[in-house]
Amino acid sequence: MGTPEERATKMTTQLTEKLALTADQQAKVKTILLDQNAAMTKTREEAGEDRKAARTKMMANMQESNAKINAVLTEDQKKAFAAYQEERKAAMQKRMGGRENN
Repeated sequence: MGTPEERATKMTTQLTEKLALTADQQAKVKTILLDQNAAMTKTREEAGEDRKAARTKMMANMQESNAKINAVLTEDQKKAFAAYQEERKAAMQKRMGGRENN
């Protein structure tokens, strides 16, 4: 899975390719993602066996991060980001085999 820094760098690179982020946007997005990944790592460690509580907290964290990312994007980039999120959601559902992940 990598360190929070590695995950933030990888995701920033992917978003730069998909959304044509400027250098300023890249720096802001990477900071947002680094904070998100660090928080998710901490949540996983604190949750122990309570996966459902961890998942709920991580989903809220991800939504907050996505809102912050949207705040630094142009209108066209926001549309592309929404499409990218849908692609990722569909890919995850495919990997999960359509099962409920509660």
